[in-house]
Amino acid sequence: MARFIVEVMLKPEILDSQGQAVARALPRLGFEGVTEVRQGKRFEIELEGPADEAATERVRKMAETLLANPVIETFELRAE
Repeated sequence: MARFIVEVMLKPEILDSQGQAVARALPRLGFEGVTEVRQGKRFEIELEGPADEAATERVRKMAETLLANPVIETFELRAE
């Protein structure tokens, strides 16, 4: 069984309002010294078969088609 992790993040030039809200809340909760928070998504995908090039390409297509919006997000893909 092949297992892949896809991590999706907003591009650096895109405003991350949720990350900013978390960054503002942390000091109120006693967590000082945080300079920036960026929020993302993590997908764990399991496929039948080995984690070979074909499986990696299938998951890459999934990320490009559904998991990430290429206009405002980037993604990283890795096999576990």
